[in-house]
Amino acid sequence: MENTTEHLNWRYGVKRYDSAKKVQQEDMDKLQDAIRMAPSSFGLQPFKVLFIEDAELRAKLSVASFHQPQVTEASCLIVFAIETNVDEAFVDAYFSNICGARGVKLEGSLEKHRDSVVHAISRKQNEERLAWATHQAYLALGFLLLAAAELKIDANAMEGFMSAQYDEILGLKQKGLHAVVIAAVGYRHPEDLYQHMVKVRRPENELFIKI
Repeated sequence: MENTTEHLNWRYGVKRYDSAKKVQQEDMDKLQDAIRMAPSSFGLQPFKVLFIEDAELRAKLSVASFHQPQVTEASCLIVFAIETNVDEAFVDAYFSNICGARGVKLEGSLEKHRDSVVHAISRKQNEERLAWATHQAYLALGFLLLAAAELKIDANAMEGFMSAQYDEILGLKQKGLHAVVIAAVGYRHPEDLYQHMVKVRRPENELFIKI
């Protein structure tokens, strides 16, 4: 746990990245694994994650991100986009994956579980479903940030962007997706003053309630 605390104290919300430094593919694969292995409601993972390195595309996305430098300076821009149509067919694809991975048939308790998941999803209104999917994407984002810190890779989450423009630029709507949060990964610029600032968090007696 001491190492985890050290990693979390090391990381911060990077404002400027060193564009000359790139994250090696081996480490990018590890970050991808952290996202993939993050927990998700019912295990459904109702989102997709785009890893964007193309400079021309990121220049367009920068405009939709209020020209925040992280979008273009970081080694990679990561976009979390939720599935906008999580329906029975989506659930069935997940359970088909379970059967294939575990070498079992969809019967008995597994089939009952499948039916309960379909019921839980179908009873949600569309707005509830989108909010639920967004929560799952944020869980994966958290695992990305922690994994990056453990690898001494800088990463910062960003909500300051125009999601509708991201959807248009990346063609997400046609894919049944909607951008909800983004993250930049790379290495901090030596002139980024924020890295030298003391990390400020609410004190334990204000943040935690023990009952």
